[in-house]
Amino acid sequence: MKIAVVILNWNGVALLQQFLPSVVQYSQEATLYVADNASTDESITFVQKNFPSIKIIQNKDNYGFAQGYNEALQHIEADVYALINSDIEVTENWLKPIINTFEKEPNTAVVQPKILDYKNKQYFEYAGAAGGYIDKYGYPYCRGRIFETIEKDNGQYNDEKEIFWASGACFFIRSKVYHELKGFDDDFFAHQEEIDLCWRIINKGFTIKYNPKSAVYHVGGATLELGNPKKTYLNFRNSLFMLVKNLPTSSLLPILFSRMILDGIAGLKFISQGKWKLFLAILHAHFSFYGSFIRNYKKRTNSQHTNYFKAKSIVYNYYVNHGKIFVN
Repeated sequence: MKIAVVILNWNGVALLQQFLPSVVQYSQEATLYVADNASTDESITFVQKNFPSIKIIQNKDNYGFAQGYNEALQHIEADVYALINSDIEVTENWLKPIINTFEKEPNTAVVQPKILDYKNKQYFEYAGAAGGYIDKYGYPYCRGRIFETIEKDNGQYNDEKEIFWASGACFFIRSKVYHELKGFDDDFFAHQEEIDLCWRIINKGFTIKYNPKSAVYHVGGATLELGNPKKTYLNFRNSLFMLVKNLPTSSLLPILFSRMILDGIAGLKFISQGKWKLFLAILHAHFSFYGSFIRNYKKRTNSQHTNYFKAKSIVYNYYVNHGKIFVN
């Protein structure tokens, strides 16, 4: 099985200096690529000088995560793409368990490893942890991370398991499936495009898996830290985009109406905390969503399913029932 490890980069020379050595050391089974989103720093020069075996693909502009990968992967031939952030430290033998899953399970289209916190390696990392889910209103959460509550890794999620979405921080996907579904949605730019793609993959009848035998360490927030208004804007907007594209017709309007109310409550919470920029980010997200509604509605297919929601409302469960950890 031919594996391509592809690192998307934009002005991340410091991260490449720090994390490329582990990727090179422990990825002998793969061909390595840096897909560069028109960096203006010394990223390209650094890779060419210090890691001449790594192939470089130069995008013409900073296309963000979604289109950045879509552009780059047109030029890469492999059976499986391993898409990893530039702030990921990989571990010895990180590829073999994932490859084994793909080889044993032809219907599995995407696999995520265990994602731990680089800064506190005994804990899961926010972006992906032990595999992702969404509730019926489109709010994402993970085994090992629900909102701001992050669990310590005590082996409680050491089971190979079917999940709903895999983290874009370390995202393995069969190339055939990626191209069949035309990859990530360019309109998302960044954040939750991997959830949207996983949803579309599930609607096609494929499976998403988590494999704990492979582990990586993620810094997180290296591009946009948690609480950044732009990150808040993209998360709220893209989550609504995803619902319009993928929800069954019968539940689309009722769930969108409920989401408007829940997002409004989130906005009031930010106001009560004096976080006006985050409140305005939600407002901006909603206006952007209204303006893009027809465009996203036209992307719908005829195969929407709802049997993967593990929680009716993760917001209610977390804030009212005080459900701080994942329950199988």
